[in-house]
Amino acid sequence: MNKTLLTLNAGSSSIKFAIFAPSTPPTRIISGKIERIGLSDTKFAVKNHGYESAKMEGTPFLKKVSSYSEAIQALVVWLEKEFDQLKIDAISHRVVHGGHLYNAPQIITPAMVDELKRLCLFDPEHLPNEILLIESLQQRFPKLQQIACFDTAFHHNMPRVAQLLAIPRHYQEKGVRRYGFHGLSYHFLMQELTRIADEKIANGRIVLAHLGSGTSLTAVHRGQSVDTSMGFTPNSGVTMSTRTGDIEPGLSTYLMQSENLTPQQFNQLVNFESGLLGISETSSDMRDLLDKQQTDHRAAEAIALFCYQIKKQIGAYAAVLGGLDALVFSGGIGENSAEVRSKICDGLEFLGIDINVTNNRENALMISNDAASVAVYIIPTDEEQMMASMMLEVLNLSNEQED
Repeated sequence: MNKTLLTLNAGSSSIKFAIFAPSTPPTRIISGKIERIGLSDTKFAVKNHGYESAKMEGTPFLKKVSSYSEAIQALVVWLEKEFDQLKIDAISHRVVHGGHLYNAPQIITPAMVDELKRLCLFDPEHLPNEILLIESLQQRFPKLQQIACFDTAFHHNMPRVAQLLAIPRHYQEKGVRRYGFHGLSYHFLMQELTRIADEKIANGRIVLAHLGSGTSLTAVHRGQSVDTSMGFTPNSGVTMSTRTGDIEPGLSTYLMQSENLTPQQFNQLVNFESGLLGISETSSDMRDLLDKQQTDHRAAEAIALFCYQIKKQIGAYAAVLGGLDALVFSGGIGENSAEVRSKICDGLEFLGIDINVTNNRENALMISNDAASVAVYIIPTDEEQMMASMMLEVLNLSNEQED
């Protein structure tokens, strides 16, 4: 077998990975995940997408993994067992925050790791685990090149006005500004839209809606991000599964003072106890809420707020863009929930959005009516595929430089 590429996505309580053959585009042959880290039913599952070793199919274990370090060790043990067969040539990591320095995928160096450690205050939910994963694999596989793919990079060249935060200017020197996230997903979606749509649409005024556990929207013009709903951290923007999205500063002060919350407790509240979970008091999963909405007003209100805020954001970005040519739904909710898409688009006919009921129900590629002035698509995102493609570009550039 030829050499392969490993992609890694370290979440706050999960590690997703995939192994690709270095074709053009890269071909996924193995995927897997360790999820529910720290809970009693941690799951380490591996799926075979065509690789000849059938033993990679299934669940290596189902037990409690009490810490992220233990989860990484379990992944390393699995990689060691399969390393000779997989012939891994390089590793890419999804790094959520690149700060102001990193605007393109590149080989990880000790200096970069030091800079990422300085950025941990910017994103304490993701960066520490990502750094731990990078350093653990570097220690075990020191000869493998590791590449960082930054989720903020897609938005790096947003207009200055979209980057500014209205706080004292001297904080800008510390890197405090709006960055935006989900960049790997948006990069992939724009590649796919360019492939399936005509040039006028692909280079036109587009709103990309990544609706999942983490949710954000981005306004794109001529292929460039011009604004995005997430800002300094991935917690900002619209309501998400367990994140508040935007809340007013006065509410932050009130909650910390009235509840005597420490910064860590406040972070726990706004990142893990709020959003759909906080409003519904039952679930952070949109599927559960849709099932309960007829008998539970809390579930119905959570759905209504989620759709309302996204609808408002689409309208705001239509204003920023001076009109709209295309709307793209993606992410777990965006790709699979016809009801949510319908609730969001209902009332946006004045923008030229007109949904075909049948196509929407069937999760078709294009769900807008033929006569509509705005093309509405459902495009499944694939961050791992994007990371593998970026890794190939970086390695080719590196090889050319060495030659």
